[in-house]
Amino acid sequence: QVQVVESGGGLVQAGGSLRLSCAASGSIFRRNVMGWYRQGLGKQRELVATITSGGTTNYADSVKGRFTISRDNAKNTVYLQMNSLKPEDTAVYYCALNYYTGFAYWGQGTQVTVSS
Repeated sequence: QVQVVESGGGLVQAGGSLRLSCAASGSIFRRNVMGWYRQGLGKQRELVATITSGGTTNYADSVKGRFTISRDNAKNTVYLQMNSLKPEDTAVYYCALNYYTGFAYWGQGTQVTVSS
Protein backbone atom coordinates (compact mmCIF):
# COMPACT_ATOMS: atom_id res chain seq x y z
CA GLN A 1 0.00 0.00 0.00
CA VAL A 2 1.36 3.40 -1.00
CA GLN A 3 0.51 6.59 0.86
CA VAL A 4 1.13 10.14 -0.31
CA VAL A 5 0.92 12.94 2.25
CA GLU A 6 1.30 16.66 1.58
CA SER A 7 2.16 19.37 4.08
CA GLY A 8 3.13 23.02 4.18
CA GLY A 9 0.09 24.85 2.87
CA GLY A 10 -1.29 27.97 4.50
CA LEU A 11 -2.16 31.63 4.15
CA VAL A 12 0.37 34.08 2.75
CA GLN A 13 0.29 37.61 1.39
CA ALA A 14 0.90 38.29 -2.27
CA GLY A 15 4.61 38.38 -3.00
CA GLY A 16 5.34 35.93 -0.21
CA SER A 17 6.70 32.40 -0.24
CA LEU A 18 5.63 28.94 0.86
CA ARG A 19 7.27 25.54 0.68
CA LEU A 20 5.18 22.44 0.19
CA SER A 21 6.40 18.95 1.01
CA CYS A 22 5.09 15.58 -0.10
CA ALA A 23 6.21 12.25 1.30
CA ALA A 24 5.40 8.93 -0.32
CA SER A 25 5.63 5.75 1.73
CA GLY A 26 5.12 2.06 1.12
CA SER A 27 6.31 -0.20 -1.66
CA ILE A 28 7.44 2.27 -4.32
CA PHE A 29 9.03 1.51 -7.66
CA ARG A 30 12.21 3.50 -8.09
CA ARG A 31 11.38 4.76 -11.59
CA ASN A 32 8.57 7.28 -11.21
CA VAL A 33 7.48 10.85 -11.69
CA MET A 34 6.33 12.93 -8.75
CA GLY A 35 4.32 16.02 -9.35
CA TRP A 36 2.31 18.87 -7.96
CA TYR A 37 -1.12 19.77 -9.27
CA ARG A 38 -3.64 22.35 -8.13
CA GLN A 39 -7.34 22.98 -8.30
CA GLY A 40 -8.81 26.41 -7.73
CA LEU A 41 -12.40 26.95 -6.71
CA GLY A 42 -14.64 26.16 -9.67
CA LYS A 43 -11.69 25.22 -11.84
CA GLN A 44 -10.28 22.00 -13.22
CA ARG A 45 -7.23 20.41 -11.70
CA GLU A 46 -4.08 21.52 -13.51
CA LEU A 47 -0.45 20.52 -13.56
CA VAL A 48 1.94 22.77 -11.67
CA ALA A 49 5.26 20.94 -11.90
CA THR A 50 6.69 17.45 -12.20
CA ILE A 51 10.06 15.86 -11.60
CA THR A 52 11.28 12.44 -12.66
CA SER A 53 13.35 10.14 -10.49
CA GLY A 54 16.28 11.20 -12.68
CA GLY A 55 15.69 14.87 -11.89
CA THR A 56 14.10 16.11 -15.12
CA THR A 57 11.61 18.88 -14.36
CA ASN A 58 8.60 20.32 -16.12
CA TYR A 59 6.62 23.43 -15.17
CA ALA A 60 3.37 25.07 -16.13
CA ASP A 61 4.01 28.37 -17.90
CA SER A 62 2.12 30.22 -15.17
CA VAL A 63 4.67 29.25 -12.50
CA LYS A 64 7.95 29.23 -14.42
CA GLY A 65 10.54 31.40 -12.75
CA ARG A 66 8.57 31.53 -9.49
CA PHE A 67 8.19 27.89 -8.38
CA THR A 68 10.90 25.26 -8.02
CA ILE A 69 10.30 21.54 -7.70
CA SER A 70 12.90 19.25 -6.17
CA ARG A 71 13.04 15.77 -4.70
CA ASP A 72 14.96 13.56 -2.33
CA ASN A 73 14.88 10.05 -3.77
CA ALA A 74 16.23 8.48 -0.60
CA LYS A 75 13.23 9.84 1.30
CA ASN A 76 10.68 9.53 -1.54
CA THR A 77 9.89 13.15 -0.89
CA VAL A 78 9.18 15.99 -3.29
CA TYR A 79 9.16 19.70 -2.52
CA LEU A 80 7.64 22.74 -4.15
CA GLN A 81 9.22 26.08 -3.32
CA MET A 82 6.77 28.81 -4.25
CA ASN A 83 8.04 32.39 -4.44
CA SER A 84 6.42 35.63 -5.58
CA LEU A 85 3.01 34.16 -4.90
CA LYS A 86 -0.03 35.73 -6.53
CA PRO A 87 -3.70 35.60 -5.55
CA GLU A 88 -4.34 33.46 -8.63
CA ASP A 89 -2.09 30.79 -7.11
CA THR A 90 -4.78 30.19 -4.50
CA ALA A 91 -5.88 26.56 -4.78
CA VAL A 92 -5.77 23.16 -3.20
CA TYR A 93 -2.41 21.69 -4.10
CA TYR A 94 -2.18 17.95 -4.66
CA CYS A 95 0.85 15.73 -4.87
CA ALA A 96 0.93 12.62 -7.03
CA LEU A 97 3.27 9.70 -7.42
CA ASN A 98 3.00 8.66 -11.07
CA TYR A 99 4.20 5.48 -12.69
CA TYR A 100 4.96 5.24 -16.41
CA THR A 101 2.16 2.65 -16.69
CA GLY A 102 -0.26 5.51 -16.10
CA PHE A 103 -1.17 4.55 -12.57
CA ALA A 104 -0.94 7.24 -9.92
CA TYR A 105 -1.27 7.64 -6.18
CA TRP A 106 -2.68 10.95 -4.96
CA GLY A 107 -2.44 12.81 -1.70
CA GLN A 108 -5.36 14.42 0.07
CA GLY A 109 -4.34 17.97 -0.86
CA THR A 110 -3.22 21.04 1.04
CA GLN A 111 -4.79 24.49 0.84
CA VAL A 112 -2.72 27.45 -0.31
CA THR A 113 -4.36 30.85 0.01
CA VAL A 114 -2.69 34.01 -1.25
CA SER A 115 -4.23 37.28 -0.08
CA SER A 116 -3.95 40.48 -2.08
